[in-house]
Amino acid sequence: MKKTVLLLGIFSLIFSIQALAADKIVNGIDANFPPFAYIDKTGQPSGFDVEAMNWIAKEIGVEVSHQPIEWDGIITSLLTKKIDIIASGMSITEERAKKVSFSTPYWVIKQVMVAKKDSPLTIDMILKGKKTIGVQQGTSEAKWLKAEAPKNGWNFELRYYSSAPLAVEDVLNGRIDAAAMDDAPAKDASSKKAVHIVGTFGMGDEQFGYAVRKEDKELLAKVNNALAKLMKTATWHGLIKKYKLDK
Repeated sequence: MKKTVLLLGIFSLIFSIQALAADKIVNGIDANFPPFAYIDKTGQPSGFDVEAMNWIAKEIGVEVSHQPIEWDGIITSLLTKKIDIIASGMSITEERAKKVSFSTPYWVIKQVMVAKKDSPLTIDMILKGKKTIGVQQGTSEAKWLKAEAPKNGWNFELRYYSSAPLAVEDVLNGRIDAAAMDDAPAKDASSKKAVHIVGTFGMGDEQFGYAVRKEDKELLAKVNNALAKLMKTATWHGLIKKYKLDK
């Protein structure tokens, strides 16, 4: 009888732990990708996607925490269950979609080059003039530039960084000639630093989506439903305005 009670107690504990875990999710973020995700001056995760995911988590009845992860390994962290979702300005690509499932797209982005504010460089000069381009490791623009360079006879050098803002810093101090990145962080950088957007460089527009493991169909359905609801609210438009994504 005591063994039966003990076993029932163990099973009850296991189910309690599972229920507790089901009520919490961990969002993996790029900690230096403003305005979508970053660590603010108080040391707290912030940004458009962080606030959107907070709203979505509340809507679906779970607690969410935001865990900074190196971008180049963030999908691996998702697949190995170190995190449960990626809501951090991730482009939906065919290669990534083989590994993860994406939510409904929520933002369209362009890829651009930035250079010093007083730089005379044009896109052609950057791509064809033996210049050094900084790019964040593991991004779609990094892979596109590497693949397209030999096809087009471009002779630039790619230099890899852990974040787009770090590449911007090296543009400013003259270590590289330009940096390639999404237009939203480029606009954020140009509003704060002495850099300007030179222009697009031939890569097609992309869409952002939230990523989950392929087996997490229930979570994806809940996120999609909440995201659709959020995008119809004044809160969504308020976030767009707050993070200056409407400019």
